[in-house]
Amino acid sequence: MGTYTLNNTAYIKLVLHAAKHPHAPVNGVLLGVKSGNDVSIVDTVPLLHHWTSLSPMMEIGLDLARSHAEERHLKIVGYYQATERPNDPVLVPVGEKVSAVIKEGFENAFALVIDGSSLGSGDPALIPHLPSTSKGVTEWLPQTPISGSTGQFCLADPASPSVALEAVRVQGLHHQFGDFDDHLEDVTIDWLRNAPVSYLISP
Repeated sequence: MGTYTLNNTAYIKLVLHAAKHPHAPVNGVLLGVKSGNDVSIVDTVPLLHHWTSLSPMMEIGLDLARSHAEERHLKIVGYYQATERPNDPVLVPVGEKVSAVIKEGFENAFALVIDGSSLGSGDPALIPHLPSTSKGVTEWLPQTPISGSTGQFCLADPASPSVALEAVRVQGLHHQFGDFDDHLEDVTIDWLRNAPVSYLISP
């Protein structure tokens, strides 16, 4: 079984997304590459903060994110979400459906649930989920929470959580961060790259 390593840029961007909408559900996808059995997650594309269902906007956002990934010779390798309830770090049904769609294009797909109760504590605050199929039914089961730079799911830089906290609390980068919902309201927002914050984040 291979490892999944989340780099600094990918981690900080998903934290910025959750920090910008602390009282709303957010979701997005993770871009990366596979080498052997190992997956390296190198970037995050934020999708929505208006949680409903597999809406047309979700499907359009996924298609645009997929095209963006292909242009960079990357693949959509995973999905992430945070709910509006900090003490409920469970992959919701729409998250399972989107993760299943991603798995059709990437066999080693996974999902990350942001644990709002520990976000901001210095812990990675991420609970990975992997698919398990039994009798033709696939469930997305929680794995051991990410704890640092070791384990099946890990951070490339164990300092990423503290860097993310500084990005939010000191630099206020989450206010400059935009997702696909924001882009629909203001087309000048570059939600695919988030250039205003990306150049301030080192991989």
